Amino acid sequence: MKRYLLLFYGVFAYAVFIMTAIYSIGFLGNIFVARSIDAAALIPVGEALVVNASLLLLFGLQHGGMARRPMRIRLARSMGGCLVRSTYVLASCIAMITVMLFWQPMGGIVWAVQNQMVSRCIHALYFGAWALMFYASFLINHSELFGLRQVWTTFRRGYCWGPELRTPGLYRHVRHPIYLGWLLVLWAAPVMTVSHLLFATGMTIYMLIEIHLEERDLEAELPEYQQYKRKVPMLLPSWRKRLLDEPDS
Repeated sequence: MKRYLLLFYGVFAYAVFIMTAIYSIGFLGNIFVARSIDAAALIPVGEALVVNASLLLLFGLQHGGMARRPMRIRLARSMGGCLVRSTYVLASCIAMITVMLFWQPMGGIVWAVQNQMVSRCIHALYFGAWALMFYASFLINHSELFGLRQVWTTFRRGYCWGPELRTPGLYRHVRHPIYLGWLLVLWAAPVMTVSHLLFATGMTIYMLIEIHLEERDLEAELPEYQQYKRKVPMLLPSWRKRLLDEPDS
């Protein structure tokens, strides 16, 4: 019975992720949802700023804190290593849902693209960025990234495994294509409101900090990551960087 509960837990966490991702597309893209990030302001700007800054801080503390190696070790000791990823996914989704539900629109337009063709191109970039993130997740094993493989292994009475460095496809050109996609999602807006700008700026700052902390953990766990980091750029492809399998001069 315990094995089935663990499997259900992992599948449930993944289902919550899918629903959160779909809602996020609508929330940030101003489609499908009743109140998006660019909705009309409901409370004074000062109050909205405090609420929104607190929500961003909450998300950063949860998402970044649980990703750190000491926390992962503690979680593995308390619940078993194969549940750590599913728990992280579920907690991150809850944090993101909280941000979207309680986010306070602030009104005000920072920029607005008037040309319809340019506006459509920006919308295409927005949806393309979401596709990029999902594609990049499948390149490095989508089921493992979101905890499904781990709980399935436990269900089949298998053993969990340690981290390993994989650099297929896009990962041979940039180290963090998923973060790159998320940055494009944040800033690909034909109409940028004050509310959207605050969200995009806060999340961008968080991601740049998180990349630094994440890479520090990876270097500690994977000695070969230092070579990968030296030869492959972080977010933007560069002809001056060499692929991992190219010999040093």
